[in-house]
Amino acid sequence: MWRSRTNRGGKTVVCIACGSSLSRADAREYDKAGNRWERHGKEFEHLCKGCYRDLCHHPRDELESLLGDIEEHGLSQEEFLRRYLAEVEARYGHLGEQEGHEEHEERER
Repeated sequence: MWRSRTNRGGKTVVCIACGSSLSRADAREYDKAGNRWERHGKEFEHLCKGCYRDLCHHPRDELESLLGDIEEHGLSQEEFLRRYLAEVEARYGHLGEQEGHEEHEERER
């Protein structure tokens, strides 16, 4: 008899966002490359349903490379966030300027 696909071997996984343990069947797959449909040779991390719902599901092109560029072992959360914000501004400009520019363009239409 075929085994149920929803059981997935009864494996327990850990949510990478909140750290809770849950059954694999109750978890959502997270692929840091953003393409969970291309499955060959990948090992997925997992999120509980609540943390998955809280995720931003917008495209994240270049995010992993940006994080890799600023990552350093032993970096404090404060320093990591400072570096992240500085790198985002260096690459894409100040967020406030972009929002103001988009609002201005919208008014002109």
